[in-house]
Amino acid sequence: MSQKLKAAILGGTGMVGQRFISLLENHPWFEVTTIAASPRSAGKRYEDAVGGRWKMDTPMPDAVKNMIVMNVNEVEAVASKVDFVFSAVDMSKEEIKAIEEAYAKTETPVVSNNSAHRWTPDVPMVVPEINADHMKVIEFQKKRLGTERGFVAVKPNCSIQSYAPVLTAWMEFEPYEVVATTYQAISGAGKTFQDWPEMMGNIIPYIGGEEEKSEKEPLRIWGEIKDGVIVPATTPVITCQCIRVPVLNGHTAAVFVKFKKKPTKEQLIEKLVQFSGTPQELQLPSAPKQFIQYLEEDNRPQVTEDVNYENGMGVSVGRLREDTVYDWKFIGLSHNTVRGAAGGAVLCAELLKAQGYITAK
Repeated sequence: MSQKLKAAILGGTGMVGQRFISLLENHPWFEVTTIAASPRSAGKRYEDAVGGRWKMDTPMPDAVKNMIVMNVNEVEAVASKVDFVFSAVDMSKEEIKAIEEAYAKTETPVVSNNSAHRWTPDVPMVVPEINADHMKVIEFQKKRLGTERGFVAVKPNCSIQSYAPVLTAWMEFEPYEVVATTYQAISGAGKTFQDWPEMMGNIIPYIGGEEEKSEKEPLRIWGEIKDGVIVPATTPVITCQCIRVPVLNGHTAAVFVKFKKKPTKEQLIEKLVQFSGTPQELQLPSAPKQFIQYLEEDNRPQVTEDVNYENGMGVSVGRLREDTVYDWKFIGLSHNTVRGAAGGAVLCAELLKAQGYITAK
């Protein structure tokens, strides 16, 4: 077996950083050798820097407990130790843009969970099963940055994972109008019920910035590369409401769709269960064997039953039925911090390695 690629986690003490560390324990291709965080954590053992804030339901891996956390702002020092970095930093959008590009300019690829670069025209925003070909825009980005191997790639928002793959599976039927309401878990805000007791028995009908992301990001994923940038698609038109609900993990979506062509229920379900992409073809380590499952029971998908489908990397769909105003409606569910955040970024990194963009320094 060839040596594993060395990865750093930027923002390794936060919830998504912790999820990266959990998912990468015993990864066949990647090894976390460096953790970087804010100056207040720098110089501490990782276990001490996290303190009582370990939010995963699995124990902290022994391999990281004694790592000395580095200062994420010491870009050259961190970058010199690794082949590439995962970014989950908690900063302002402008600070994130600047620091991710700074890492890229040290010839260190950056695979980001953050939203800052999702609309940078030459940065690929990828769900690997849907638009793996968008990674080709990296060549244009490297020319802009003046790099040989350094670049930034991002994964999209967690809220779209429960319905964008479904609509992708149905593209041949030409969906043109979509109404989606997402019911989003508190871990999407980096919280547990211990941190946020007022969410118990409560819902909040607003999540800042989430509705715009939920409406626009799928169009960028369905876009195409023209003249060195990604040009978003123009259809289907999506309108969305995003609601915070008292669930720890799992974003659920209630979705209504109009189609130009008129598919049957059997055709729609067949397209879902047969849908696969590059990760399945390449058998990437984190890829779900079956990306989308369809559940026949009227009371599924449910968070407690289905959120960990395919180790949290799959999408569960149910309650597909004809609608009186739209053509069809369904319920989708995805794990927001696995497929929707760190796991989606790990799968992107696996794709980038397979495509030759991430290599040993």
